Amino acid sequence: MKARQMAMGGVFAALAVVLLFLGGIIPIGTFAGPMLASLLLLPLRRDFSAGLCVGWYAVVSVLGVGFCPDRETAFFFVFLGWYPIIKPKLDRLRFLPRAAAKLLVFNAAIATLYAVLIFLFQLEAVLRELRETAGIWLILMLLLGNGTFLLYDFLLSRLRVLMEQR
Repeated sequence: MKARQMAMGGVFAALAVVLLFLGGIIPIGTFAGPMLASLLLLPLRRDFSAGLCVGWYAVVSVLGVGFCPDRETAFFFVFLGWYPIIKPKLDRLRFLPRAAAKLLVFNAAIATLYAVLIFLFQLEAVLRELRETAGIWLILMLLLGNGTFLLYDFLLSRLRVLMEQR
């Protein structure tokens, strides 16, 4: 079983890093690459422990930050790539509407991501993009991001159901 875990985790980690790398090359890939890479957690989560999934996420995060040409893509994975690991817990919440809790997690992660990119790493491309974008467009992008995240969450749920049927 250990050899299977190592092989599957290694192959999926390599594929995830390739997706992150491609995300830095293809313009829409800045957000699509990390989302696709995190989908690889679904079969890992189904077959292996949560600890292995957290370890896999950590390894892919380090490799992505180290090798991905686009820092924004790599850090998008660092700040949201763990979502498939905690999604089952969020789906069982009772004290808040699930969608509100998920959007709260997403918006907190995005706010932290851009705060780190702007204030800690001072990425000029991100600063320039934010300066050139009017306030209404930033709000629109945040709303589109929230809608995309809800679609991503729905996709995760459906893929998990399909995987359980196999």
